[in-house]
Amino acid sequence: MNIVDKPIRVNPTYISLIRWLIHSTSIIWLTLILYFGFAGQLPGDPVQYLLDFTGISALNLLLLSLCISPLSEFLKFGQLIKIRKTLGVYAAVYALSHLCVFIAFELQFEWGLIFEEIVERPYITVGFIGLLILSALLATSFDKVKKRMGKTWSKLHNYVYLALVFIVLHFIWSIKADELAPLLYAGLSLILLSLRINKLKRIFT
Repeated sequence: MNIVDKPIRVNPTYISLIRWLIHSTSIIWLTLILYFGFAGQLPGDPVQYLLDFTGISALNLLLLSLCISPLSEFLKFGQLIKIRKTLGVYAAVYALSHLCVFIAFELQFEWGLIFEEIVERPYITVGFIGLLILSALLATSFDKVKKRMGKTWSKLHNYVYLALVFIVLHFIWSIKADELAPLLYAGLSLILLSLRINKLKRIFT
């Protein structure tokens, strides 16, 4: 169902401007938070603050990127698709930053503990699987790589839906106090996946 009769089309400059704003805001915000973290200027527990900020930001960006396709179809606004990739890229960047903060501050660069943590803590296991998927999507997000991969590229990038499931599970299992936030994120994720139910059946059956 669409709310408009005719497709929406705007000056491509506006789409480029939105993408530029996403780039600049994502980079500057992450840089500032990491700087304040290393300078000890964050409130409360700075390590937990950094973990929460990078992790939740990664999830928010991933959800936003997955909102683009149904929204563009609903509004008949195909140009929005160009924004999806930009949001997805920074979802992966923030997720990788989340891992780096965990290794640097929680594990104190004790590399031998990484495998142990991944295997022994289920919430880290699913989060790490989601991160691996996002990293693969990030590495293959370049246009030249997309052309070389051909149809394989689309098959690989369909795994973003699995990444969402793993990352939401990671978030839910890691939350200890706030019961509302996990329900909201789980509900939104289920809605986004249900909108693609036919596509998911074709991909995974």
